[in-house]
Amino acid sequence: MQRKALYGLLLIALIVAPFVGAYPVFVMKVLCFALFAAAFNLLIGYTGLLSFGHAMFLASAGYITGYAIQTLGLSPELGVVSGTLAATLLGLVVGLFAIRRQGIYFAMVTLALAQMVYFVFLQAPFTHGEDGLQGVPRGKLFGVLSLSSDLTLYFVVLAVMVLAFLLIVRIVHSPFGQVLIAIKENEPRAISLGYDTNRFKLLAFILSAGLAGLAGSLKVLVLGFETLGDAYWTMSGLVVLMTLVGGMGTLFGPLLGAALIVALEDRLGDIGGGLASLTGMDWFRSLGESTTIVTGLIFIACVLAFRRGIVGEIVERVKPLRA
Repeated sequence: MQRKALYGLLLIALIVAPFVGAYPVFVMKVLCFALFAAAFNLLIGYTGLLSFGHAMFLASAGYITGYAIQTLGLSPELGVVSGTLAATLLGLVVGLFAIRRQGIYFAMVTLALAQMVYFVFLQAPFTHGEDGLQGVPRGKLFGVLSLSSDLTLYFVVLAVMVLAFLLIVRIVHSPFGQVLIAIKENEPRAISLGYDTNRFKLLAFILSAGLAGLAGSLKVLVLGFETLGDAYWTMSGLVVLMTLVGGMGTLFGPLLGAALIVALEDRLGDIGGGLASLTGMDWFRSLGESTTIVTGLIFIACVLAFRRGIVGEIVERVKPLRA
């Protein structure tokens, strides 16, 4: 009940956010990365599979969506569906190779395949190489509702985000999700109970890839461009950081982690300027150019101080009080 109340308050806050001074495009960007982190958490937090190549699904969906809308002239909903399906199919292909290995070998296979996809996007003519796709139009939803307004698009993205999150909640609490948790905790025991663990892991990988692709499709619709940065291995590392900081294996943790990391990346320069004015130390102004260093320090602090992540630590502290 408390969890439902928390999610209800969060939804209300997101509904009123554009009317109380929040920049809709920034909040939509946060929502897209929150969905990306939640999709990744479905794989690592509930199945125990660490992927170092999830950026390929985010980028592939973004490129396909941008190309479908800009070049093929498809409507935004068909563009998003096309990108999501492309990421899902890519997840099927990658998953068939990756699930044959476990542990660090699984992670290395996903990283290697992701780098291959990155170089394909670098050379493919429809991606425009290092220039990326620029000026992707938002179009009209179902040919009627214009998405040129940031506020209109905001509520469309919010609705899709809520539905996707409800799907993740349903997956986690379903018998399928319980089998995934059993595989994470003790795969040999799950095999001894008669479960085809490779099939369950493949399905989890495909679902995670599809949801990550949905995040990438929405992101290109919001920002209007797609670049190679989304396909690079650092983006895969960033989603790992978001999940670990927020709380791996929790439903709310990746959402909080994504919000913190995206807000930090976007506002670090402003924070540095404020600290420089407050303390008189000009070196704070260079914080905006040191995002990687700051996020690395956050990752180290997370690993050393609160290994369960922010939400994970809160849950562990609350358990004794409930008892």
